[in-house]
Amino acid sequence: MKIHKEGIGLIIGIFLGVALLEGVLCYFIPIRIIQGFLLLLGLAFWILVIQFFRNPSRNTPINPKHVICPADGKMVVIEEVEEPEYFKGKRLQVSIFMSPLNVHVNRYPVGGTVSYVKYHAGLYLVAWHPKSSTENERTTIVVKTDAGTEILFRQIAGAVARRIKYYCKVGDKATQGAEMGFIKFGSRVDIFLPLGSKVMPKLNDMVRGGETVLAELS
Repeated sequence: MKIHKEGIGLIIGIFLGVALLEGVLCYFIPIRIIQGFLLLLGLAFWILVIQFFRNPSRNTPINPKHVICPADGKMVVIEEVEEPEYFKGKRLQVSIFMSPLNVHVNRYPVGGTVSYVKYHAGLYLVAWHPKSSTENERTTIVVKTDAGTEILFRQIAGAVARRIKYYCKVGDKATQGAEMGFIKFGSRVDIFLPLGSKVMPKLNDMVRGGETVLAELS
């Protein structure tokens, strides 16, 4: 299993911390059954951290007419909204909620050129809260396709996720399905599509970043 670079230091640190704690507890609690339980508990926690930072390979179906899901998770919003930051107009918003059990790698939904990047400090409301899109810590990124269509997507921190990483800047070339960031622990990604786009998944569907076709552009 491939581990994401964002997790290597944390995984090593937690392993050392758990090993030290286990040693101290076993020294002061010389009861084998309790020692065994504590060892299993520590091992289970370490494995959970490892699986959170897994970075599986994905086969992206490259298509300039398609928008690919930028993250793994559950479809929680499909609605027409006013996008106030960049477009300042009506767009179709699609939101994907990532639980701590999902892969948290974020990927470019379309290919083209990065035309806008902005980080916003903010709150840490639960990721499914309606105001999390505009009030939580977040990063807004816009990619302009070769056909001239701009797709905005937003990494949003949640109540647990408190570190957003993005690896792009204005002018970078974006490859559909390629990695562009990572959000640590539970969080969500919002995607803003042109009106008239045909969204493929339905509410509450589970999707896979870099593989599931999110929408077809008109």
